[in-house]
Amino acid sequence: MEQTLMDKLTILADSAKYDVACTSSGASRTARPGTVGSCYAPGCCHAFTADGRCVSLLKVLMTNCCSFDCGYCVNRRSNDIPRATFAPRELAELTMEFYRRNYIEGLFLSSAVLGTPDYTTERMLAVLRLLRGEYRFGGYIHAKAIPGTSPELLQQLGYLADRLSVNVELPSERSLNLLAPDKGRHSIFRPMKQIAVSGAASREELTLYRHAPKFAPAGQSTQMIVGASPETDYHILKLTEGMYRKYSLKRVFYSAYIPVAEDTRLPALDTKPPLLREHRLYQADWLLRFYQFEADEILDKDNPNFNPYLDPKCNWAVQHYGLFPVDVNRAPFEMLLRVPGIGPKSARRIWRARKQAALGLDELKRMGVVLKRAQYFITCRGFSGAHPGRGSAGRERITRALIDPNVFSAGAEQLSMFAPPAVDRLVEQGVPPRAAQRMVREEAVQCLARAL
Repeated sequence: MEQTLMDKLTILADSAKYDVACTSSGASRTARPGTVGSCYAPGCCHAFTADGRCVSLLKVLMTNCCSFDCGYCVNRRSNDIPRATFAPRELAELTMEFYRRNYIEGLFLSSAVLGTPDYTTERMLAVLRLLRGEYRFGGYIHAKAIPGTSPELLQQLGYLADRLSVNVELPSERSLNLLAPDKGRHSIFRPMKQIAVSGAASREELTLYRHAPKFAPAGQSTQMIVGASPETDYHILKLTEGMYRKYSLKRVFYSAYIPVAEDTRLPALDTKPPLLREHRLYQADWLLRFYQFEADEILDKDNPNFNPYLDPKCNWAVQHYGLFPVDVNRAPFEMLLRVPGIGPKSARRIWRARKQAALGLDELKRMGVVLKRAQYFITCRGFSGAHPGRGSAGRERITRALIDPNVFSAGAEQLSMFAPPAVDRLVEQGVPPRAAQRMVREEAVQCLARAL
């Protein structure tokens, strides 16, 4: 039975939902005479779903017919699912029709491996050439580089797309060999290095000739699956830090593993996605990029996994409580960034404002400082620091101010892929949900207070 365009769109848009490494920020290109669409630095993310995901890009696969057999992937060769493939012109016309109706502002194009990586990339290139050439589309395009693609084709892809991404998928070579035998470490990191080198060369060329062609002007990103393999949070964070430094990545995305098929190498089908673990990784990633932290400061070999009840910054502050309180009117900028309740924006505001006058609590509050947390770690004009009291009562006050309230709802505490969440376990035993939340919260407060 011949598939209609709507049939293909339904299948291939659904198959693309597991790839979260799509972001449009970082590109800047104004509309030119004779072209359709534009791309600005804030990106084309103008609408979000209830879970915070951007929906302004047409996110679709070229095909879900894959010659690879990666155990964690819904599109793997051995999985019995409906298959579909877009012709290049079909996808190009579909993109333009969506754009003209103001449904989208750009395209996120990925693909399963149809035959070989090079053949798949050639079909993706055909789509991009139609959009950029025949249809004169000047909007945002994010293209997924297929591991194993030849350098020549990857170079062509970079000059047509705004952002490229090569998914690492699994955090270690051992897990990659076990779950994705058709991929190799070299086939992933070689194109990542090429994108970094070509991007740097393009930027240097632009300083000499402003009309020089731009290679992936919005940079590159990658994605790692969390929970499909046994690597620790420390291992993942060290890998993230290394990729930021070596390949100048714009973003590393983390995707909580969703069981899609029965496989003895993977968690059982009834395993819940480790959403809290994913959240903690994003928080730690933020610390690496904007708070001047290093991975070894957040986690180490003795403590290789995140605290489920404290965000990474608060956990660091608790572990280094002897460094506090700090005077916000004198502390170095780097130390301001490490105070719970002070973010990069408020730290910069403090840095600028204190040159004019000494700051008090009222000024800090207006600058966006979260005093509920910061009060235990700072001093300022007219404030010598909050005194929570001595002994266990004082430690409990600090703990209650810092503890993450979002982890005490049923279904949220999903850090381990083996042990059931504490709240969910109590609910299954017949304890009312609210009572279960209170019990787990109090237990967490007592435990953390003893560790202070």
